[in-house]
Amino acid sequence: MADPGALLAARSINMRFGALAVLEAVDFELAANAAVGIVGPNGAGKTTLLNVLAGALRPAAGRVHFRGTDITSLDAAERCRLGLARSHQVPRPFGGMTVFENLLVAASHGGGFGRAEVGARSVDALRLCGMLRLANRRAETLGLLDRKRLELARALVTDPQVLLLDEIGAGLTDGEAGELVATIRVLRERGIAIVWIEHIVHILIQVAERLVCMDAGRIIADGKPQAVLADAAVVDAYLGGRK
Repeated sequence: MADPGALLAARSINMRFGALAVLEAVDFELAANAAVGIVGPNGAGKTTLLNVLAGALRPAAGRVHFRGTDITSLDAAERCRLGLARSHQVPRPFGGMTVFENLLVAASHGGGFGRAEVGARSVDALRLCGMLRLANRRAETLGLLDRKRLELARALVTDPQVLLLDEIGAGLTDGEAGELVATIRVLRERGIAIVWIEHIVHILIQVAERLVCMDAGRIIADGKPQAVLADAAVVDAYLGGRK
């Protein structure tokens, strides 16, 4: 049974792709207004766990709870309307639409808001993500940083309580990643809880007060960032100790 005090909780999650076990007995909790970073080597199961939390994948075993309610059977769209939003590692803007139109669609279909609200919510998300000047640009013409910002804005416009981020810093310069970190900090100030998968650890720990390290489908460390990064199992699996 999930901890009733957790905003989002996954219990005993198992996931297989054919004969391959991708997640094994994974337990994960997120408190309200918390920021948790997830690290680990490629193939550790990080994105699969995020997909299970978001509703893109149904686990072979285990349950997912949100605000104390079992949501395991709900798909990604239903979870989004409850307050679980995500970004993707590779931005997926709606082609042939402007930045503003992308947000209108996300607010209407992802957030379930009516016509009277979607415009104001879209403008607010554009302002927060520094994209007002790009509102009328076609989404497919954006550079990488602005596509990442749009991905974040499309999640934000659904009014999430939890934001699931998958390597949003990937491919960015340190300066560009720093701009995204500043935006994500503002989201935390608004009370949005964050789960963030990221390989760029030094930007991750500017936001996350807790780190989870995964390896081979299991959580091998969970705690304060510096303690996790100093853990012998983490060093072996992720930070270069394994031969």
